[in-house]
Amino acid sequence: MSQNNFMHYPLDESIIKALTVLNYMSPTQVQKEVIPLLLNKRDVIVKSQTGSGKTAAFGIPLCEIVEWEERAPQALILTPTRELATQIKEEIFNIGRYKRIKVEALFGKSSYQSQVKNLKQRTHIVVATPGRLLDHIERGSINLNQVKTVIIDEADEMFTMGFIEQVEDVLKELPKKRTTALFSATMPKAVQNLSEHFLKKPQFVEIESTDTTKKRIHQQFIRVEDDNKLSTLKDIFVVENPDSSIIFCNTKLMVDRLTEKMQAAGIKIEMLHGGMEQDDRSRIIQEFKRGYFRHLVATDVAARGIDVADIGLVVNYDLPEKTETYVHRIGRTARFEKSGKALSLVNPKDKNTFDLILKEQDRLIEEVTRPSRAMVDKYRIEFDTKQGQKPTLRKEKGHDFKDEIMKIHINAGKKTKMRPGDVVGALCNIEGMTGDDIGVIDLRDISTFVEILNGKGEMVLKTLQNMPIKGRMRRVSRSNESDYERDLKRMTRRK
Repeated sequence: MSQNNFMHYPLDESIIKALTVLNYMSPTQVQKEVIPLLLNKRDVIVKSQTGSGKTAAFGIPLCEIVEWEERAPQALILTPTRELATQIKEEIFNIGRYKRIKVEALFGKSSYQSQVKNLKQRTHIVVATPGRLLDHIERGSINLNQVKTVIIDEADEMFTMGFIEQVEDVLKELPKKRTTALFSATMPKAVQNLSEHFLKKPQFVEIESTDTTKKRIHQQFIRVEDDNKLSTLKDIFVVENPDSSIIFCNTKLMVDRLTEKMQAAGIKIEMLHGGMEQDDRSRIIQEFKRGYFRHLVATDVAARGIDVADIGLVVNYDLPEKTETYVHRIGRTARFEKSGKALSLVNPKDKNTFDLILKEQDRLIEEVTRPSRAMVDKYRIEFDTKQGQKPTLRKEKGHDFKDEIMKIHINAGKKTKMRPGDVVGALCNIEGMTGDDIGVIDLRDISTFVEILNGKGEMVLKTLQNMPIKGRMRRVSRSNESDYERDLKRMTRRK
């Protein structure tokens, strides 16, 4: 195996090992610039496009800096949406997996009581939306006295969604002695003001001249009237025939309507917006990331948690009202050095907004005409053939940990007076096991989940069938079905 270039940073072996499993072998530009600054506890402002690897740019130093023994949160990440909070939590959990870093996500429309219980356990890093975090602060259910590093992610989106004041309220509650980093794709005045008030002599980092990103995204627009917008979109789909796409609408109602009409036209497509139940939103995002379906109609907020490297086409069915939103939307394609296409449907009433977007994009958006009937007919068979094929599934980001890590379930928890120390004690009594082989322990009311590292899961599972934990025999099993079985069930459900 080739050497991991992250070894050149002063990082714990456990973090290098996790990065290697994740196939993070060489730092991206944003990681090269930001990791040393955060490790050296410098405040930083990062202007960086989405898809440049910024989550790992702050996630790696955070996992390095936190001290495992400390029970209260030592790092806080503020993010605008629950989907993004979930995505960041997963990424940091994977990076800190071998160091046993515990990450908790706090956001609305999710059980407050469950979050309170989790916060009572050792929690190293908290990822939160500002509103829900303020709830916890006001009710005294979170201890922020040990927070040493704060990350404000997607600050421009915080501003667009009206959260900047809440972010300021949170920052006022934190220890004065801390490192603060602010990440933003664009720099509106409100974000500049925020950085001036709360960051100390920050280093400014701008990643990748926007020109190169813009050139990797082939931007086009078609002039349309409202009454032929839908038929134009259908024609584009047939001719472009993308492996994966996101179509953006400005409202939940339009997402509902467009999805229904596209499905009625025989196009396999799903929808995502803020009016859906949280479980449904999470499921759709996971299934889209894994590749169970190719096409998604979404609102801006809902699509924030989608981190897929190979989305070939982004369509602005409705033109966004703000130039910042346009930048975020088209940034869903051409991620991680890949190229992609962004196509906007522009009607006459969009003129003023589109003029601003054109100016912001250095007039790099090419005007094209609607595909001709002959061209649509030419590509129809190819399109129909792909529609009939099952998509190729993508691996989950943490998939490759599975050979080395087994998650086991013990049918005892807090209500039966089980403590992490009891679990560690029992596991270390097994011949060949040491504390280094024990991963994250998640203690719940009536269950305990433990990650067994270094390929020792099968041995531990077998031994615990005949060995007491805290003086009693417990039912111990693998914590979930195999990926293959789960994938099989989902595929069957989608037939």
